[in-house]
Amino acid sequence: MDRLTEMEAFATVVDQGGFTDAAKKMGISKSAVSKHVSSLEARLGARLLNRTTRRVSPTEIGLAYYDRARRVLNDAGEADALVTSMQSAPAGMLRISVATDFGVNHLSPVLGEFLKDFPDVTVNMELANRYVELISEGFDMAIRVGELEDSSLRARKIAETTRKMVGSPAYFERYGRPKRIDDLNNHKLLHYSSQSSGNVWKIPAPSGELRQVRSAGWLSVNDGQSLLNAAISGLGIAYLPSFLYADALEQGLVEEAIPELPADIQGIYAVYPPGRFTQPKVRAFIDFLVQAFASKGPDIW
Repeated sequence: MDRLTEMEAFATVVDQGGFTDAAKKMGISKSAVSKHVSSLEARLGARLLNRTTRRVSPTEIGLAYYDRARRVLNDAGEADALVTSMQSAPAGMLRISVATDFGVNHLSPVLGEFLKDFPDVTVNMELANRYVELISEGFDMAIRVGELEDSSLRARKIAETTRKMVGSPAYFERYGRPKRIDDLNNHKLLHYSSQSSGNVWKIPAPSGELRQVRSAGWLSVNDGQSLLNAAISGLGIAYLPSFLYADALEQGLVEEAIPELPADIQGIYAVYPPGRFTQPKVRAFIDFLVQAFASKGPDIW
C-alpha cells in the first residue's frame, strides 16, 4: 500500500477519534481505513492505536509517530499547494509601493504593457517617499533603491542606477566647479528633505572610503524631479540617481560636478514578503520588471 495514504489514514483516525469519522473525512469506506492502518502497523512492527468498542486512541508509540506523520502530511499538502499556485494564472489585486521618482518616470510608463499581458490582475500603486511596512500595511511588494536594510523580506534586483552630483552649466560658470569633495562645502547643495540622515551626502572618495558632506543648501524637497528641475535652473548641485538625470545630462542641461569620483552604483530591487512560495501575480510582475528594465542602467536610462 501507499505509505503516504497509510500515514494519512492513521493521522485522520487520531484527529477524528475513530474509524467511522475518519472514513467520512477521507471519503472512503471504514474497512479501507482499517486496512490502511493495519498495513502501517504491520510494516512498522508496532501497535499504534488502542482499540476498544467505545473509542480509539493512540498508544505512546502511536502518539510519537503521529506528531512526525502530521508534519510530513502538512509538508506534502504545502508541496501540492505550491505546484497548484505556480501553475495558476496571475489574478487579483496587486498592491505596490514605490518611490515617487521611480514610479512616475519609469514604472508608470510600463504598467500598461503588464496589464495587457495579465488582464486578470489589477494594480494599486502607491507613490510615496517613505519606508512602508509591507505586511502590516497590506502591500504585496515594493520597489526600493539603494542598500537594503536587514530584514526578512525577499528581494530580487531588477536594475542598477548610478548616483552623481549634477549642476547646470550656468551654475558652474557663476560659482565655479568643485575639484574635490571638500570643495562642496563652499557650494549650494540641493537636498532630499525625506532622507533619514538629514542634509548629509555620503560620497565615494577616490580612496574608496565614504565621505560625508553636510550643507544647509538653498533648497530641500521630498521629490527628486523637483531637485533636478532646481539644478537645471541653476539653483545648486543635486545628488541624484541616473534614472532621473540621464536625459538632462545627455541634453547638456546639467553636467557632472566632479567627474573624477568613483561611480556610486546602487541596485533597484523588488522586495516582497517571505514565504514558501510566491503569489503568481507577484512573481509575474517581478519577471515582467526584470525584462522591462533589462536594457537599463546603471547610466543608461
